[in-house]
Amino acid sequence: MEQHDSRSTHRHEISIPSHSWSLDMLLRKLKAIELKRDDKLASVLDAVGEFGTFQWRLVALTLIPYGLLSFFMFSDSFVLTAQKPYCNTSWILKVGPNLSVAEQMNLTLPRAPDGSFQTCLMYIPVLWDLDSIIHFGLNYTETCRYGWIYPYAEKRSLINEFDLVCGNEPNKENMLTVFLAGFLTGSLFFGFLCDKIGRYPVFLMSLAGFLFFGFGTAFVKSFNQYLFFRFTTAQASQGYGISSSSLVMEWLVGEHRAHAIILQHCFLGLGIILLSEVATKTFHWRLVFLLAGAPLFPIISNIWVVRESPRWLMVKGKVDEAKKVLCYAAEVNKKTIPLNLLNELQPPAKKVKKVSILDFHTNQYHFKVVLTMACVWFSISYSFFTLNLKLKDCGIETYLIQIIPGILGVSARLYCIVLLENLGRKCTLFLNLILATISCFFLLFLTQELKSMVILMLVLGHFNMAASITVFFIYTCELLPTALRSTGLGMVALAFSAGAVTALAIFHNIKTQLPVFFCCLSCVLALCFSSFMPERGNQPFRDSMEYSSSIHRESIDSKRKSQDVTAMMLSEESMSDIWVDDVAKNTILNTLPLKSEASGFSNTDLKEPSNGEEPSPDP
Repeated sequence: MEQHDSRSTHRHEISIPSHSWSLDMLLRKLKAIELKRDDKLASVLDAVGEFGTFQWRLVALTLIPYGLLSFFMFSDSFVLTAQKPYCNTSWILKVGPNLSVAEQMNLTLPRAPDGSFQTCLMYIPVLWDLDSIIHFGLNYTETCRYGWIYPYAEKRSLINEFDLVCGNEPNKENMLTVFLAGFLTGSLFFGFLCDKIGRYPVFLMSLAGFLFFGFGTAFVKSFNQYLFFRFTTAQASQGYGISSSSLVMEWLVGEHRAHAIILQHCFLGLGIILLSEVATKTFHWRLVFLLAGAPLFPIISNIWVVRESPRWLMVKGKVDEAKKVLCYAAEVNKKTIPLNLLNELQPPAKKVKKVSILDFHTNQYHFKVVLTMACVWFSISYSFFTLNLKLKDCGIETYLIQIIPGILGVSARLYCIVLLENLGRKCTLFLNLILATISCFFLLFLTQELKSMVILMLVLGHFNMAASITVFFIYTCELLPTALRSTGLGMVALAFSAGAVTALAIFHNIKTQLPVFFCCLSCVLALCFSSFMPERGNQPFRDSMEYSSSIHRESIDSKRKSQDVTAMMLSEESMSDIWVDDVAKNTILNTLPLKSEASGFSNTDLKEPSNGEEPSPDP
């Protein structure tokens, strides 16, 4: 009787809600462990070592180029520093060889009403001696005939290298268009190629592209050559981003995948900070690209430590090659893969089906996933670039405009590590998008007189959007099947670029608060669309476009499995101090069904197809 009272009292003190967040997180982790047992390759990767010498070499080798990537992507702001040009009037040195630059300019250049020398006009040369020129002066002007000089330039930039002045000024929007064109074509081409011939060959091609076109930018002879090299470097950068992310995600397991992607994005931010320091202290623009390309030589010389993704090899039916790279990784990690575990990796019973980008259209489930991801990427991209443009519009100097986003990006991504481990992908994304929406909302009502508050809201919004980009990138990599992961990344990159172009067009053509209002609206849309995405956590990857029959059975029996997992949890020692009677147990078991991945896609859940059958919405 006393024991019954104690249990009754304890039961009233401790209430277990029907949808306990912590219990749901534990259920999700247990589900991931259960699914991992069905993934034979994941078991072999565990035997290889979750994060041994081979894995940290792979991650380290992919991190360094990310830092250099910033030099190739964001250097335009530093190598196009404004220079004040004056017409080259060296013709007067024939009659006055001992004239100083100041005397030469004073005799041959007309002055503006404020007394300064005009930059794009000169006096027409005459066949007089020096005394006559000094005594009578020159009166008739023309445009610069013999080029320009830059007597007050402190450094050599593209402007004074190729005389991009007096009507020849480069259009920065056109330069950005060239870069985005390279980004878009590189996304589609290298995304397709990465799934076709493998991650490793594209990884090598991208590094070679950096070396030839990135490093080679330092040796261009004209501005048109510079634009062409920028175009090809943008292609290589996108190819590298897709191939390196796919390699890292498919070689690592568990939470190490997310950590590696976060570190890659952190190095991108560190590269921006380093670029800001180096470019402002470098006296010649060519040195910026020489310094960025020089570390590529030792990286390429150590490329032998990287191996092809075993998951991609398995998808392509190259089981023997997959076993070889796994054994190599185990040898580097000083591990031994049990022979019976290695023998479980068998070629598929039926011929490997060829996949293409059209499968995203014919497969209803993946079509909805990719379409939803594209909408989220467009919304996030528009908000991110609008906030960035608004920050530049605040009159901050070039150095700070570059270094502030770099610092914010690094700090935002580091704090995502803690949030991802405790909240999961979806909740972390929601939290950052909500905070970004609040920042944009405040921006609508802040006037330009409150400049410090405007900058503060922009910084906070930029911080949260940078975190959202990294979290959703991890999310995207995990949701796409291995067979078309790189192609899918290339497709969503189109949506990201479209958001950037839209932000540029709206911001430069509308000078009201409308771009900021659209920024709020896009954050809300990103929240709505991302709510349809299933939570992934650290679950194993889907490899093919078709769902396996085991996954179909899992979907059918999801409630029964969740009940078994919950019962197991209640029997664990960690919960032995909680007294729950039979009625409470049945309540928990009946109200905590574990959702399958596909049923978490939207409120109109998708049924898992069986044996390759197309998924269809629930009636």
